[in-house]
Amino acid sequence: MATAHQQAGIGTPLSRVDGVAKVTGEAKYAAEHFADGLLYGVIVSSGITKGRIVAIDDAAARAVPGVVEVLTHENRPDTARRDSAYHDQVGPPGSPFKPLFDDRILFAMQPVAVVLAETFEAARYAASLVDVRYEAESHNTNFEAARAEAYLPSKKRNNYIPPKPRGDAEQAYADAPHKISGEYRLATEHHNPMEMHASTVIWEGDGKITVYDKTQGPQNVQAYLAAIFGYSAKDLRVMNPYVGGGFGSGLRPQYQVYLAVLAAQKVERSVKVVMTRQQMFTHVHRPEAVQEVRLAADGDGRLTAIINNAVTSTSRFEDNMENVVTWPLIGYGAPNAMGDYKVAARDTYTSGDMRAPGAATGVTLFEIALDEIAYEAGVDPLEFRETNDSDIDAMNEKPFTSKELRKAYRAGAEAFGWGKRSPAPRSMKDGRELVGWGVAGGIWDAQFSKTSASAKLSANGHLEVASAASDIGTGTYTVMTLLAAETLGLAPDQISARLGDSSLPTAPVEGGSWMAGSVGYAVQLACRAVGEKLLKAARKVEGDPLGRAGMDDVEFVGGSIRLRDDPAKSVTFVEAMRAAELTSIEVEETATEGPFGLGGIIGQQRKARHTHSAIFAEVKIDEELGVIRVTRIVNAVAAGRIINPKTARSQIIGGVVMGIGMALHEETFMDDRLGRFMNHNFAEYHVPANADVHDIDVIFVREDEPDLPLGIKGVGEIGIVGTAAAIANAIYHATGKRVRSLPITIDKLLDE
Repeated sequence: MATAHQQAGIGTPLSRVDGVAKVTGEAKYAAEHFADGLLYGVIVSSGITKGRIVAIDDAAARAVPGVVEVLTHENRPDTARRDSAYHDQVGPPGSPFKPLFDDRILFAMQPVAVVLAETFEAARYAASLVDVRYEAESHNTNFEAARAEAYLPSKKRNNYIPPKPRGDAEQAYADAPHKISGEYRLATEHHNPMEMHASTVIWEGDGKITVYDKTQGPQNVQAYLAAIFGYSAKDLRVMNPYVGGGFGSGLRPQYQVYLAVLAAQKVERSVKVVMTRQQMFTHVHRPEAVQEVRLAADGDGRLTAIINNAVTSTSRFEDNMENVVTWPLIGYGAPNAMGDYKVAARDTYTSGDMRAPGAATGVTLFEIALDEIAYEAGVDPLEFRETNDSDIDAMNEKPFTSKELRKAYRAGAEAFGWGKRSPAPRSMKDGRELVGWGVAGGIWDAQFSKTSASAKLSANGHLEVASAASDIGTGTYTVMTLLAAETLGLAPDQISARLGDSSLPTAPVEGGSWMAGSVGYAVQLACRAVGEKLLKAARKVEGDPLGRAGMDDVEFVGGSIRLRDDPAKSVTFVEAMRAAELTSIEVEETATEGPFGLGGIIGQQRKARHTHSAIFAEVKIDEELGVIRVTRIVNAVAAGRIINPKTARSQIIGGVVMGIGMALHEETFMDDRLGRFMNHNFAEYHVPANADVHDIDVIFVREDEPDLPLGIKGVGEIGIVGTAAAIANAIYHATGKRVRSLPITIDKLLDE
């Protein structure tokens, strides 16, 4: 393993370059910035789910010592009124929520006021004294009631691909000797990263502000706030150098950043607003889903029909759609296939992206159904998947840029010991515990997004690379450092990476697993441009040691340029810059489709681009108590060229742990009488703890990827896709009981 002082590059298992700052407390998050005269804002949440505000009595709150202002819809500063100003880069179609805009209440715990005080304690106490009277209206938060009125929105979200049918699925299903049919369900899940959503607005004066925000895209937040409040880009800077977990919760600007800027404008002072843990349950969440799956197979265990229909939940004011039903139509080669997808509107906040949106739901639920048809056909579940795996994108009839899923199945099966599995359910035991082994496949998009980066080489040999990209824990700092190190032959400790700043070169929001390949390629282009300028400068060195060498004739190693064919002939970076009288070399480059012909919209690309995985899970279940332990997981991943095996492995492990949560723990319960999510805390909303996580083995199978820049596919999301299905399938193998509703809790196993 390379140290910080040794040269490194793609494939080097380098520790996070930002790791020391994070573990020592040097790294500052959105709520940890301060300014003279800073006020603390505490949000008051609504007491009803739907209706209107009749009156707000804030006299008692204003009487609390230290309280400066109570901001409501009645006294807020003017903002843009048109819906279009509130649309952000990744938001779904509809009318975005506008906090404190008017007296309307659209969902439970909607913000209705912000109390500003000199101390957090004063603001929090005063917020409890704000008396709001409402006129309540009837609401519906029941998913089944909303499902009865499910619809296909007229304006579909850009990343939703309508399923393309083939053959006659209904007839093939009717004629098949083996078939299964069922409803598979996923409960609502809420984001609970360590860092709650927070914003600190620094009032600069002269019409300028700096906003530190918990976001996955500082330029997205900048554009959102500028449109609403009328700022120019030069007067509004958004910073997020450190993010304490995103997972999709920070793709869209959340309401606390709007409220913090609104409050700062009202009082013309710096303001900090932090959501409580309870308020973290009032915004984006993975939608509740039901998936109706019908599968048919012939006597040889080959799929003859796939019918895959889904309904997921959204709000009344926006239509959030995800790619839920298309994945099996892409990945499995049944000659007859069709799918349908609708959304059901409820009186909640809009559902949204949560790690591998759409696939984490759709692939997981389908892979449970696929396990059922394999048992029905009398075929080993692994063999069934390998037999029916498609060599092309079966829905769009396109070749894959690369697909090594079968290699992943083989590698995972060997590491797991699948060949020792006893096929019959309830046939494996360890003392008083039933043992089950399950398998599932995973698929996720391998995307690329236009990204810019700059590189600045100083005369002392130090290199800085920069982009407005975000690092949400995925290791973007380290990716940028490794790509720069490889391109210019420098050690990591000679390189610094800057990101999380709206004033830096343009970058998309961090999401979709596209950031590593996108910003990495941009950094490589910028560093190569620096190298070209260095080579030109080297020609001014006395004696011109490199002659008329071009870029293909030289290599960059240890802070020097040297001839490939004659390494003894070299020029150091410092010598070249001194000879050319350069104090620095600075360039900015933009990574676009270039020669790769990637296409801008999924479905319009000339080839299908995906990552794949094979997940094997072992569970042990106490037969009397129904307690489930996930004792082993092997996840074999085909994701092109791996930039940093160390951080990539961590990403897969993190995804697997979230998959354990999806399988066994995570569920937000709705009280339909109140229209409110009830278990809005860590005591009652369960996520996997240390005792729930046992052995996780990650395998990266070799996959040559010729059509993506640098051969890179992202790994941030593939780790969760299918993991819960492998666990559910293992539970069936252990118990003989098929549970079609996630999470699988003890009551579902014991229920007869």
